[in-house]
Amino acid sequence: MNTIEKALLKKQSNTQNESTESTNTNSIERSLELSASEEVQKKTDVRHKPIVIETEQSDARFVKIDLSKLNEKGFVSSNSSRQLINEEYRAIKRKILDNAFGALSKSLTNPNIIMVTSSRPGEGKTFTAINLALSIALEQDKTVLLVDADVLRPNVMRTLELSDKQGLMEYLLGEKTDIADVIYQTNISNLRIIPAGKSHHLSTELLASEKMYQAVEEFANRYTDRVVIVDTPPLLGINETAILANLAGQAIVVTEENKTKLTDLDKAVKQLNPEMAIGFVVNKSQSVSSDVGYGYYYRGAN
Repeated sequence: MNTIEKALLKKQSNTQNESTESTNTNSIERSLELSASEEVQKKTDVRHKPIVIETEQSDARFVKIDLSKLNEKGFVSSNSSRQLINEEYRAIKRKILDNAFGALSKSLTNPNIIMVTSSRPGEGKTFTAINLALSIALEQDKTVLLVDADVLRPNVMRTLELSDKQGLMEYLLGEKTDIADVIYQTNISNLRIIPAGKSHHLSTELLASEKMYQAVEEFANRYTDRVVIVDTPPLLGINETAILANLAGQAIVVTEENKTKLTDLDKAVKQLNPEMAIGFVVNKSQSVSSDVGYGYYYRGAN
């Protein structure tokens, strides 16, 4: 092999090596580019991945109250107009809030737990409980929890035209392990609701249970700005109400003008804890220039 042939072979060998190196380099570069592209794609996927809201789970503890219907039915309104019922419940709630957070609160057990009751059915206790809750919800620095504890004849959800939900009884029966599971948020930002839940033949025993006591203690102490309004059964002839009276710090007894008998009212008040702060709301009063009026009378703790 002459010198020229050797030179040609060497050049051909060098060209092949360069081609191989170039191919390898291109492969590495393509690999790096691919990896970089995949990494960018991953980051892009994460960055632009839509936030999935589990609607069913999120909405499971939310109820929407039709405020226009409540307004039509004569409930406390959240609009700016000054209505008589708003003014009346503003006066009622002011005394209740003073008892719950003012000087008297130190002498009461669970002063922010207010039970709303009556001597007999049909005197307006649920209407009063809801209005009181709506009025307190208008406060800027307070939240209110409305509890339907009239487990024999629950009426809060029906009055608000809301569908029945699992509630207090399911929690007391252990079907719901956390009380938060039966607290429903509403479209009124400061208002929460616990429905009564299903009826049960052991309702008296369940309301007298340690679990109920613990729930009330959590209501009273977990949130310092919270007021708990408990719609309870009428006082006469029903054991559940007397039990609940030992858990609340305040009681509102609703009477209907020209209907409630003084003897019944006297018997009803004797069912209450004498150490409570007890107020009286006169429902459907004709002493004001309106078809429906309210008076509030307060008797302090003994």
